[in-house]
Amino acid sequence: MIRRLITLVVCMCIAATSLFARQGFSVTGRVVTPAGKPVDMATVALHRLPDSVILRTTFTDSAGGYMFADGATGSIYISVFADGYAVYNSSPVVVGTQDETLPTAVMALPNANLKEVAVTAKKAMIVRKADRTVVNVDALISAAGGTALDVLDRSPGVQTDQDGNVSMRGRQGVAIYVDDRPVMMSGADLANYLRSLPASVIDQVELMTNPPAGYDAAGNAGIINIRLKKNQVKGFNGGININGNRGQLTRSNNSINLNYRKNKLAAWANASGVIQDDFANLDLYRTYKNADNTPQSYFIQNTYFRTKGKVASGMAGVDYYSTATSTFGLIVNANVRDANNVNDNIADLYDASRMPDSVIVAHNEQKVRHTNTSLNMNYRHKMAGDAQITADADYVRYQTNTNQANRSTGYLPPRVFQAEDTLRGNLPTGINIYSLKVDYIRPNVLGYTFSVGAKTSRTHTDNLADYVLYAPGSVATDYDKSNHFLYEEQIGAGYINFSREYKYLSVQAGLRGEHTLSDGHQLGNARKPDSAFRRTYANLFPTLYLNYKTDSAGKHVFGLNYGRRIDRPYYQDLNPFVSPMDKFTYYTGNPFLRPAFNQTVQLSHTYRNRVSTSLSYSRSKDDVNETIQIKDGIYYSMSGNIGQKTSITLGVDANWDPVKWLNVHAYAELGNITSRGSFYTTTINTSGTYGFIMGSARATIAKGWILEFNGNYRSRIWDAQFVIQDLWQTNMAVQKKLTKKATLKMAFNDMFYSRKVRGTIGSLATADAGWVNRNDSRNVGITFSYRFGKTIAGQEKYEAKGAEAEKNRVKG
Repeated sequence: MIRRLITLVVCMCIAATSLFARQGFSVTGRVVTPAGKPVDMATVALHRLPDSVILRTTFTDSAGGYMFADGATGSIYISVFADGYAVYNSSPVVVGTQDETLPTAVMALPNANLKEVAVTAKKAMIVRKADRTVVNVDALISAAGGTALDVLDRSPGVQTDQDGNVSMRGRQGVAIYVDDRPVMMSGADLANYLRSLPASVIDQVELMTNPPAGYDAAGNAGIINIRLKKNQVKGFNGGININGNRGQLTRSNNSINLNYRKNKLAAWANASGVIQDDFANLDLYRTYKNADNTPQSYFIQNTYFRTKGKVASGMAGVDYYSTATSTFGLIVNANVRDANNVNDNIADLYDASRMPDSVIVAHNEQKVRHTNTSLNMNYRHKMAGDAQITADADYVRYQTNTNQANRSTGYLPPRVFQAEDTLRGNLPTGINIYSLKVDYIRPNVLGYTFSVGAKTSRTHTDNLADYVLYAPGSVATDYDKSNHFLYEEQIGAGYINFSREYKYLSVQAGLRGEHTLSDGHQLGNARKPDSAFRRTYANLFPTLYLNYKTDSAGKHVFGLNYGRRIDRPYYQDLNPFVSPMDKFTYYTGNPFLRPAFNQTVQLSHTYRNRVSTSLSYSRSKDDVNETIQIKDGIYYSMSGNIGQKTSITLGVDANWDPVKWLNVHAYAELGNITSRGSFYTTTINTSGTYGFIMGSARATIAKGWILEFNGNYRSRIWDAQFVIQDLWQTNMAVQKKLTKKATLKMAFNDMFYSRKVRGTIGSLATADAGWVNRNDSRNVGITFSYRFGKTIAGQEKYEAKGAEAEKNRVKG
């Protein structure tokens, strides 16, 4: 074991530059009953040897046939799972010089004394596909006991900050999906949702920097699709996960997933309960200047945020296979989060000679109840010639009730009481989304696979802000902050997509059209007039993918893809509300926001499916960024169109198995971000180059024991007004398989407590500003997992894809 540990440490210190992969030739075959009849919809898994890692899975067709179009070279075998039959495992086969047809798999009746069959195989952590990279979460043991945000932070090319903002390949504007359905949240609400989603309920994460035309065009930086566990297996089965996590504070993520299928009925459910307790310790530094750039005054503030909450969530679905070709489905989802956010801050103000001027002590409380419910009804029908039509109808409801109480007390030196007041706010928000989507796909149309679809959606938001200021001897409505904003949006879309596979070349091209009509209405009050706006625009979004392999084995594969996308404003960003964090920091909406448009082109090369190198260029027009303005000593944060942003990124992603028991994965990225434009009364012209590297090593150190180390480093990065300093983190995890069904995992996150975010803000008129933020990132989590029931795969599960982009645009 000691020698293995030494080897593991050495491998973590070197780059995985020499990789030995095996992929390229197709693997085909048939599955039949003992009587020789074809077995339809059997699950076929392709394994590599000697470690039995599952490379990919597929289903048999009506003739019992299956095909892995780009299988593997080297030693492989298949396993077949079908209802009513014992598991079939083929003999090992060496694939190396040509496409391989395996011997017919003849299924056998199960042993009468065998009550269940358990199949154990390791999943590869990273799987690359033509249009996406797939992360298998169960193989990422360092995320055990963590959340969806922790999983994303350990995914190649993905970065998250302490506020929960997600970027991919250095670019903001990522659309987050769950089971092919967008999460209609952003900002604090999205971060809280991802923190409330336990990693234990996630099966895979799909990273798509340039999604095809079938996906909504929203999301300038691409789409991250989180797939939850919904194993469709015969009979009743499931799993439970119990977790405890301790840093400076204690928290817990617990979940259960259930599956049931019999005859024509298949049902599944996930439920989780989360206890949240976290903190953030934020230091702010501001220097106010005179017109001649000399210091006028100084501002130093420390704020300690404490967030405690409970989250209960559940998702359930049922599929009814009315005939061999028709399926009706229903999916319901509910998420309830109750949170109590308390922040205490002390702001010290100094004059130009750094002598104390005054002190503001604040105690702010915010109680939030967030409810998210959704309903999806879907239908799927298989037609002649393997054609298929699907339809989705979705209804989504978000309701947030927020009550704020911000108490501030002012003092003059030396701690002489000056004044005190309390600002109370009631902020209910409701969002209703309706969508209808139809897709048709037809393979083998003159050698092409053809798909076409249409979608319509309608969104209505209702936002109310009612603020009352309490001061000694007076109570008054604060009309500057009170508001009522209504917003409606309708989007109609249609797309067409073609793809074709040649011997060495694969081609896919698509075109999507979207028309948007939006209406905003700000109701007036005693101090502010009534106002309204209407916008309408129509756009086309082409996509193109080309892949060329130099030989039938696919030793070298070259790719080129192009796409145009849109980044529509989040619904709450259009809301002209002014929301205070304290007396010196406000968040405000912007009803004049325009959608941003992005074009991306990417060149790639893959060597033996082990080393993938890509070079991408992206340009955004009217890019939407957080903008900062300091006016009369008050810090205002608002989303704005800054003009043009360009991004150039070189990325290398690699896997290496130096020995049988060790896997090393490394990702490196070098990028440049340039922002040019104007906002408020100033201009912005920033450019900077950054580097990012992440790596992991996963070793089987003894029977049933797996050890994992992973970490990442990002250099200083420039993004519009913000310069964020370098950041690094190291994690360790260990897993022990107690039995075939029970597993114990322990994860030690941010071992050196290095994840401290530091930055400065530029392009401020007569002011400089910076910050340092720390949270409870160093912690230890222990997770116990237990699986029960059968593990024989069955009917294909349908993934609802109705409310495509709307659910990504809800912001808290």
